[in-house]
Amino acid sequence: MILTFVKLKAFAEKRKELRQTLESIAAQTRSEKGCLESSLYQRAGDDADFLLIGAWESREALNDHLQSARFSVLMGAKSLLSRPPEVEIHTVAASAVLTPPNRGTFNG
Repeated sequence: MILTFVKLKAFAEKRKELRQTLESIAAQTRSEKGCLESSLYQRAGDDADFLLIGAWESREALNDHLQSARFSVLMGAKSLLSRPPEVEIHTVAASAVLTPPNRGTFNG
């Protein structure tokens, strides 16, 4: 699985326009082949700060998204940003479910 984190900071007067753009992109991205999740978050206390999180089945699916018109729209929103977007891509090789400790021991 591939996880993406895109941090965006809007100009104060452009935050509503950026939010609408990002909400639309996130919703449309969810229907793309290989997309497991596409969610938008806005920082409490700083409504000009956004985080777009994506989860992809494979790097190939993410690469297809990065070549899409939708991603171009995201990169085209630079005029709404007070600084360049920060993009992180993480490859998850394995994951585990943590269970609550039982009588002082951990079974994980």
